[in-house]
Amino acid sequence: MAESPSSPVALLRAHARHAPWNARGLAAHATALVEASAMRPTNAVARAEPSARAVRFYVSTGLLDRPEGTGTAATYGYRHLLQLLFIKIRQREGQTLEKIKSELAGLSGDALERRAATALAPALGAGADAPAPPGDSEAVWHRIPVANGIEVHVRDDSPAARREAIVAIREAVRAALGRADIR
Repeated sequence: MAESPSSPVALLRAHARHAPWNARGLAAHATALVEASAMRPTNAVARAEPSARAVRFYVSTGLLDRPEGTGTAATYGYRHLLQLLFIKIRQREGQTLEKIKSELAGLSGDALERRAATALAPALGAGADAPAPPGDSEAVWHRIPVANGIEVHVRDDSPAARREAIVAIREAVRAALGRADIR
């Protein structure tokens, strides 16, 4: 059965187009989604935003699958995003990393995707990746500078969606140019 274009799973799948990410980009993308969901963390560990360092730690402990490539050339895809989202969601629900690791081992990709989409439904509904409704010629587009001479146009559906789009685009430009000096 095909997902409705407005279902949380379909809206989450739209984020796959931003892949691949480096560790920092993956962490930023997951952070934007989790923060926009307004899930209340149960403790300080759950409140912590994932970082590139946390992503590498999760890989080393088997919580996240190994990325493609190694070192600074390592790239992470949509499944990594789902795994990282699941980790942060379960941490916010009060679970330990050991418990989360055992849960991840038993989850299929579809179950992982459904679980993340259900938990993040409020954030996904306002996401910048949602397709524009037919006849949406009145949409307001904003020009955002990404690097020297490069700008992107994004729909400003919500501050969280705009921030997430900016982070994802900046990471893609950084990766494409092989530069870290892009603001």
